[in-house]
Amino acid sequence: METLMREAAPQALGALIRRYGRFDACEDAVQEALLAAAQQWPAEGVPDNPRAWLITVASRRLTDQWRSEDARRKRETTVALQEDRHLPGPGEEQVSDRDDTLTLLFLCCHPSLSPSSQIALTLRAVGGLTTAEIAAAFLVPESTMGQRISRAKKSIKTSGTGFHMPPIEESRKSLAVVLHVLYLIFNEGYTATSGEDLQRLDLADEAMRLTRMVRRLRPEDGEVAGLLALMLLTDSRRAARTTPDGGLVPLAGQDRSRWNRARIDEGVALITDSLSRTTVGPYQLQAAISAVHAEAPTAAETDWPQILALYDLLDRVQPGPMVSLNRAVAVAMVEGPDAGLALLPALEKGLDGSHRLDAVRAHLLEMKGEREAAREAYLLAAERTASAPERRYLEEKAAGL
Repeated sequence: METLMREAAPQALGALIRRYGRFDACEDAVQEALLAAAQQWPAEGVPDNPRAWLITVASRRLTDQWRSEDARRKRETTVALQEDRHLPGPGEEQVSDRDDTLTLLFLCCHPSLSPSSQIALTLRAVGGLTTAEIAAAFLVPESTMGQRISRAKKSIKTSGTGFHMPPIEESRKSLAVVLHVLYLIFNEGYTATSGEDLQRLDLADEAMRLTRMVRRLRPEDGEVAGLLALMLLTDSRRAARTTPDGGLVPLAGQDRSRWNRARIDEGVALITDSLSRTTVGPYQLQAAISAVHAEAPTAAETDWPQILALYDLLDRVQPGPMVSLNRAVAVAMVEGPDAGLALLPALEKGLDGSHRLDAVRAHLLEMKGEREAAREAYLLAAERTASAPERRYLEEKAAGL
């Protein structure tokens, strides 16, 4: 029942916003409908169409509220007020089958919002997480997160954006923003940027659930498939990434028997199919790189020349400092540490202050045998990271040298 409610809630919210506008009021009405469902469904049974049930009940909550408000609301609620006031039973709901989830995602990822606001609003409206849960995930006070979400809703309202699917060309750009937001949510869940825990599994799981939802709505899109494959292949390693006490285990040191083979198989099948029939994009290339790692029986058997070739292509399709940094590691694995180290000075401006640049430099210096320089780089990286598990790992590497 919880899964049904979780999947139907954003669909109901989307339908109400399309019909009535007023993001805040519609969201409150859906929350009240969910409370009513939690009380009624266990006793009377889950309705045949949970989404329609929630829409109907939430619509009535809105009309009850608006009847006592300004008279100009009358024309918006006339039809709804003519309906019976009892809660619909199983099979009674008569609501359009239209799924507005993707439109709601586009709205939450509106370009007028900052990435942090897009993430927060997506998790709140589409993911169904409470403000307190989102605040805890990003280690900020609940009041701060509440203000961020409130400002995001106001920004959308003042932008004058209607609740509708954008034109085809704009839709492609909007979908790219949606995928980027889901990617950011997954990354924060898979490797938390700060705090005591390496992973925030609820965020990673929610990102995968929402990406599966987008995949159902856009099954023909290669980048949607690529992003889902990337998440599955990356997340397949979650059980092997930490020690029993929460310490970080790097890729090369992980027990591959603990990797989730079902997720690997699904991810490999997704990316193989996607690459064979669609234009190649950055998420597909990253998924292909993850697939090469996933299919290597041991770290020593990793096909680094193939990974380097994929990074060369990714660097042309979507250049960026992190892509270049990862490519430098691949170069080092194929051509030796000196070749990789030679690429790092050019990345200092784009990754200024990033602990990841120092960590890679330390790793390559250790490969080269320059122990003292590697130790200093590990300590600098440890000083710069806000993640406690990463800091402990980097300090342990330094101590080992």
